[in-house]
Order: sequence, then structure tokens, then C-alpha cells
Amino acid sequence: MELKLSKLKVKLEGQKPLYYWNHLEEQAVNELIGKKLSIRFSGKITCVNCDREMKKSFQNGYCYPCFQTLAECDLCIMKPELCHFDKGTCRDEDFAKKHCFIPHVIYLADSSSLKVGITRAYQKTTRWVDQGATKAVAIREVSSRKEAGEVEVFLKDYMSDKTNWRNMLKGLQAEEDLEFKKDEILELCDDADLPGEALYDEEITEIEFPVDKYPEKIKSFNLEKQDLVEGELQGVKGQYLIFDTGVFNVRKHSGFHVSIVVS
Repeated sequence: MELKLSKLKVKLEGQKPLYYWNHLEEQAVNELIGKKLSIRFSGKITCVNCDREMKKSFQNGYCYPCFQTLAECDLCIMKPELCHFDKGTCRDEDFAKKHCFIPHVIYLADSSSLKVGITRAYQKTTRWVDQGATKAVAIREVSSRKEAGEVEVFLKDYMSDKTNWRNMLKGLQAEEDLEFKKDEILELCDDADLPGEALYDEEITEIEFPVDKYPEKIKSFNLEKQDLVEGELQGVKGQYLIFDTGVFNVRKHSGFHVSIVVS
């Protein structure tokens, strides 16, 4: 099979993620667990937006011109509290109206330790799967991405907004109780002058990833340094393939053209 890598597509069956290479959904990646898998890089990388061929990709698959001009590559996507739409300097106002000025949620997740994050309300479960969270719950809803960023900045003084990807891939879980932390953070937000509305009645979502065995040590593969990744596939978590030989971040290699052989 030859393809241009992109973020793994995810569907949920109950609370179990089903992973696909792309939107064609020809075969669930889950079905390859326990088999030997080879991913060989052809040497070709093309932009996920304009298909321009390039030697180096930026921000998970964009060429440099797209990285410099697209709204989805602007700094405010990573730091939404820096939104500059009201200053008239947004790179793409239509993109902003479609993706930024819609309901967002602030959530707590267990992805090896408890963290705070934000996402568009309609895609919250997909976001949790992409981060490798085994438990997550939305705690507040706001009307825009900028407001979500403002709440997140406030909460970063009380908990991390980062995922320790190495610990996540080892299958570690938080020592703190998510339900207790949720109540604590909700009370903290009630006492602050924050945008949006509290989500008191949201239930914790639990996610069971298709992993047969977690690695004790983490070795990460990079197709810019080696053209072949192979080993027995032992699981999928977040956007990572877990092999008995190391881990491979599929999303990071968006735009890389590869051939995949299963044996």
C-alpha cells in the first residue's frame, strides 16, 4: 500500500477507538496489531494543503509558504488568547468565523497526568483520543476559541496544559482522581470572572486504546533520519503506532509519502 501520510482518522465504537490511515477506511489499523509492519519512506514530502513538494515540513505537514500565510498555522492557533481578529489582522476571516467563533470547551484529561486543554465543542472526543487520554471531561463551554484560551491561561496557574507523551505511551495514568479535580476546578472557576458557562453535569468519558503491550522505554522513529520503520505492531494510542522496536508519530509525518507492507 502506498499513501501520503496524514493524521490517523478515528471512529469510536463505544469507548474503543478504531483507527484508519485515511478517509477511505479500507482497513482499520487495529486489525494489524500483532503483525509485522514495514513503513518505507520514498523520500518525497508534499504539503498537506497545496501539495507543493518540499524538503522540510512545518507544523505537521505544511510547506513554508502555507505555514507563513494560512490562518490554521498562525500563532493564535497554538495560543488562542493571542487572537488578533478584532485588530483586523486575521489571516483568513472566513476561516476564523468557521473554526474560531464557534462553541469551544475547556476540559480536564488524564493522559498520564491530569492536564487542562481546549477544543471545539463538536470534536471533543476526537481531541481526547488524539492526546491519548484514558479519561476526560468537559468543564466549561465558551463561545469562541479566544475565550477558551483565556480560561486555559487562568487554569495553567493550577495545573499543566501539556501531555507527557513518553509517559502516555508507557500507559501511565494520573495519581490524582479526575472527579475530585473536576469539582475543585469548577469551584475555582466559579470564584473567578471567566467567560462562558460551567458544565457541572458532564460525565467523565473513559477511553480504552487498542494496545496489547506498552513499552518500558521509549524510542521514537523519525523518517527524516531513517527511511524505514518496521517491527511488530503492538498498539495504537493517540496518533502513535507502538511497535516492539519503538514508536512512530503518524501525525508528525503528515505529507510524507510511504509504502506500507504487512507480513
